[in-house]
Amino acid sequence: YGFINTCLKSLVVEKYGEETWEKLRLQAGVQDSFLTFEVYKDEITMQLVDKACKVLGVPADIVLREFGKYFFEFCKRSGYDHMLRTLGGNLYEFIENLDALHSYLSLSYQEMNAPSFRVEKNEDGSMHLHYYSDRRGLCHIVPGIIGAAALDFFNIEISMKIVNQTEEEERTGKKEHIVFLVTQTPLYPHKERNEFSSSSQCPVDSEKQIENQLNREDLEKAKNANGDRGNSVCPVRKSHWKTLRGIITLGKGKLLRGFDPVYPKSLWIDTKTFCNGLPFHMVFDKELKVKQAGVSIQKIVPGIQTMGICLDQYFRIIHPEVPFTISSIQKFINSQFVFQTRREMMPESWKERPMLELRGQMMWMEPLQCMLYLCSPLLRTLHELEERQMHIADIAPHDVTRDLILLNQQRLAEMELSNQLERKKEELRILSKHLEEEKKKTEALLYAMLPQHVANQLKEGKRVEAGEFKECTILFSDVVTFTNICAQCEPIQIVLMLNSMYLRFDRLTTVHDVYKVETIGDAYMVVGGVPVPVPTHAERVANFALGMIMAAKGVQNPVSGNPIQIRVGIHTGPVLAGVVGEKMPRYCLFGDTVNIASRMESHGVPSKIHLSSSAYQCLKYKNYEITERGEIEVKGKGKMHTYFLIRNKSATENEIMGRP
Repeated sequence: YGFINTCLKSLVVEKYGEETWEKLRLQAGVQDSFLTFEVYKDEITMQLVDKACKVLGVPADIVLREFGKYFFEFCKRSGYDHMLRTLGGNLYEFIENLDALHSYLSLSYQEMNAPSFRVEKNEDGSMHLHYYSDRRGLCHIVPGIIGAAALDFFNIEISMKIVNQTEEEERTGKKEHIVFLVTQTPLYPHKERNEFSSSSQCPVDSEKQIENQLNREDLEKAKNANGDRGNSVCPVRKSHWKTLRGIITLGKGKLLRGFDPVYPKSLWIDTKTFCNGLPFHMVFDKELKVKQAGVSIQKIVPGIQTMGICLDQYFRIIHPEVPFTISSIQKFINSQFVFQTRREMMPESWKERPMLELRGQMMWMEPLQCMLYLCSPLLRTLHELEERQMHIADIAPHDVTRDLILLNQQRLAEMELSNQLERKKEELRILSKHLEEEKKKTEALLYAMLPQHVANQLKEGKRVEAGEFKECTILFSDVVTFTNICAQCEPIQIVLMLNSMYLRFDRLTTVHDVYKVETIGDAYMVVGGVPVPVPTHAERVANFALGMIMAAKGVQNPVSGNPIQIRVGIHTGPVLAGVVGEKMPRYCLFGDTVNIASRMESHGVPSKIHLSSSAYQCLKYKNYEITERGEIEVKGKGKMHTYFLIRNKSATENEIMGRP
C-alpha cells in the first residue's frame, strides 16, 4: 500500500533532504507521491530500497533496520499509537498479537499481504521469534520495528540475531521463514539500577533480590498486624513472590492479591443451549473428526451434521498458512485461524456465491484430547453479507461481528471519501507544481526583457518612474561588412549566424553582470551601472567587451567561412532610463551618452575596442592595457581624443570567458 512508500519517502526527506529523495526516486523511476489506500507493486518499494542503498552508500540490512525504526514512529504519528500500545502488557504479548492487529487492519486494507509472526518463550527469558513473509529480503525490518516498540512501550533494549532454521515445512505458501533469537535487557531508572543491579548481575539474580526484599516487607507487615492483635497468631514465613507478581493497586496504597479463578464441579449448560448460544463453533479430535458444531455452521455446511466426518473435507485453512493437521494447529494455537469452506462440498445454492470464511481462536482441551474452534463469520461489509445471502440475524446477538460489519461499512465510506480527497489533493499538487514551473518560465522570459525590479513593479500594477543615473558605461557592437554578408546569403544563414553570436554574448552578460539593453539587426547594446548602480561599471563592461572579441572568433562568416569580425565602442557618462510602451514595454536609455557610445562603435576598427576619453579615465588605473588612438573627427561631435582597450593584465582568458 501507498502508506509504506510514503513512510519510506518521509524517512529519506527527514534524514537526508528533498534533493536526496528526488535523486533516489528518479534513479528508481517512480512517482513523487503515493496515495495511502492505493495498492502499488512490490517492485516499486524494492527499487526504492535498492537505490537508497546505492545513493546513501549504506548496506541493505542497515537501511531496512533504520526503516523499521522509522516505520514504528511513522505509524504512531499516523494515529496508530493507542492501537499499538494496547496490544500487550509485555513484549511477548505485543508480538503474539501482531497477527491479530494485521487481521483487523485487513478490514480497511483489504488487499494487504502482511507478514506473520509466531513467538516462543525460552527458559532463560529469551524468545524465538518466527517471521514468515511472501517477500524475500525484508527480514531486517523486523529488528528495527520490534526494537523501537520494546524501547518505547516496555523500556527494554533488545538484541535480535537470526538463527539458522531448517524447519521450512511448517507453513504452506510462505516463501521466507526467519527465526530470530530475542534477548531482553530492562532499562532501570538510575536509582533502581544502583539498588537492584550491578554490571556483573544477571536478570535472574536481580529477580531473586527483589523477591527477598518483598518477602522481608511481607513478614514485617505480618509482624505489625500480629502485634496489633495481641500476638494471637504466629506468622508463617513463605514466599509470596509469584502471587505478588499479580498484585493490583486499588486507590491509595490498598493492595489486592492476584486473582484465582473458581470453576464449577460440572458444566451448568446443556448441549442444545451451548450449540445455539455459540452458533459458530466446532469441536474436533486429533484425527480432525467433527465431534460438535454450532447450529449456524450446520445450517450453512449441512455435511458436518454427520458427526465423525473429517473437518478438512469441508474446510481449508487460509490463515495461518499451515497444513491442516492437529500438530500444525497446536504450534500456531495463539494465532487467529481463518477457515474457508470448500466449494465442491457446499450445497447447490452456494455454487454462485463467494465462499464463507470463519475467523476465530483455537483452544486445546487436554482432558478430552479435542480442539475447540470458537469463531465468527469473517464479513467486512453489508455487501459481503448480501453476497452470501446471509443476514445479521444469523449472527449471535452477543457476537461483535454484527457491530463490526455496521461500523466497518461506515469506516469504508469514510475511507473512500478520504481516498477521493487524497486524489484531489494530489491532482492539485501536480497542477500547482506545473503552474509554478510555468510561472518560472514566464518570469524568466519577463526578466530577459526587463530588469527584475522593474518587472516586479509592473506585475504589481505600479507605475515605473524614469530614473537618472549620474554615471554608467554603455557599449555598442556591430558586425563588420554585415550589409555585404546579407546581400550574398540566404536569410536563414543570417539568422543562424546572429543567433550563434548572440547566444555567446548573452552568456557573457551573466558572467560579467551587465544589462543587455537591446539588439537591432547586428547591433548589440549593453550597459553597466544600470538599472543597479555599481562603482565597477566600467571594468565590467570592459571585461565583457574583451570577451566579445574572443567569442566572435567562434562564429563563422557564411560567405567566406572565416570567423566574423566585430567593432566595439564604449563610453561613460550620465543617462536617463525608463520603461517605454505598454504592449511590448522596453527598458530604454536616453541621453547624449548613448549617442557618443554609438559613435565610438561606428568610428571604431574591426576586432578592436574603441574607448572614449571618459571611459579611459575610469579604466586607466585599473590594470588594463590601453593604447592611445589620438584625436579623430566624430560625426556630430567634432574632434575627440580616443583610445583602444587591448587586454586585462590581471585576468586570464578563461576568467574573461567565464570558463572553469
